Amino acid sequence: MTALRPKWRTLLQTPFFILGFALVGYAFDMLQMTLLMIFGVMVFYWGWQLYRLERWLENSRAAPPEARGAWGRLFDQIYRLQRQSKETQGRLESSVNYLQDSLKQLRDAAIIIDQRGNISWVNDSAGALVGIEIPGDVGRPFIHLMRSPQLSEYLGAGDYQSPLRLIPTPEQDRSLQIEVTTFAGGDRLVFVKDVTEQYKLEVMRQDFVGNVSHELRTPLTVLKGYVETLQSLDAEIVAPIARPLSQMDMQVARMEMLLKDLLWLSRIESIEHSDKTTWVDMCDLTADLVEDLRAAWPERPITLQHDFGGLVLGDPMELHSAVSNLVVNALKYSAPESEVIIEWTLREGRPTLSVVDKGDGIDPIHIPRLTERFYRVDKSRSQRTGGTGLGLAIVKHVAVAHNAELKIESKLGQGSQFSLVFDATGNSDEGV
Repeated sequence: MTALRPKWRTLLQTPFFILGFALVGYAFDMLQMTLLMIFGVMVFYWGWQLYRLERWLENSRAAPPEARGAWGRLFDQIYRLQRQSKETQGRLESSVNYLQDSLKQLRDAAIIIDQRGNISWVNDSAGALVGIEIPGDVGRPFIHLMRSPQLSEYLGAGDYQSPLRLIPTPEQDRSLQIEVTTFAGGDRLVFVKDVTEQYKLEVMRQDFVGNVSHELRTPLTVLKGYVETLQSLDAEIVAPIARPLSQMDMQVARMEMLLKDLLWLSRIESIEHSDKTTWVDMCDLTADLVEDLRAAWPERPITLQHDFGGLVLGDPMELHSAVSNLVVNALKYSAPESEVIIEWTLREGRPTLSVVDKGDGIDPIHIPRLTERFYRVDKSRSQRTGGTGLGLAIVKHVAVAHNAELKIESKLGQGSQFSLVFDATGNSDEGV
């Protein structure tokens, strides 16, 4: 209540002031003249105080004008807000200076761009890495200095959860990785990192895997031919070595599957960023796949649930491979009598293909690593089922190539659900 007294006093002073002088004017039969004089004095006083306020605000470094009553409290309040604003601005400037000083020491290019995409600030590394000249290029559009349709699309989309990788081109012989962080005011901090050596190592690895896989096919074919020839001899001759021949035949078949998956994975990686131009009917694809699998798994119940008839823009062979891997895994790692369900539906506006099984499920600690090459949850079980350890790696690369997301949900003892969630903009409702 104490804090409110000055405000109430201020509100009551003016009416009582006017009323007092009005009574005096009424007593001397000069009410109108008195009221005019009162309002004239008040207008002059308020105008004078406004003039003082304006002069003070023009030179805010000076102390506030002396005044009594409401005007004095107004001056004091404005002065207090000014000091708070200056303290806040000082802290912000200190933080910005600290951030800029820290970014200057980075080897990577650090670039701050405003809401319109114009360059506001760059560190020294940006000149050597990106070719931005200081201060001449400050204020220019960032995408005009790094001419790349991928970068322009990436910045325009506003989804910066994953970095952008720019592969070498005839104009740019380096591979650059771009990460973007958004500030509260709409400005963006862009990090550009030279990952050329990493890119070269990835290309070398892909080439090595592809070349070795090709080179191994010939000796493996010869070995398989000799094993089949020995197995076709008379039973009396083959009997002493029947078991070793059977094991050799099994391992040769396993090696063939491994080489096949390696070659396929190498192919998918090499064209991962290529444009997809074919509309794929997932209803027909899954129906054909189930017919093929029922020949190899005649006793297994496989159920198709098509709640969506849209098409997906992609590569039919790659999508067939991904879905096939998911379904075969579900068949291998679930009980012989349990049902496997293939769903093609629309979830939250995004086309989704899910493969659901009622197997043993997967411990959550394994899920983040399931798509790594040759990673096995249970090595002994994988060897019994004849898996190569590359199936989910292939699925992941197919998902990335189709701008889709691989989601894995599993509970121990209840089964698993593997879903390919496609981008809403990459499908057509034709055929619904």
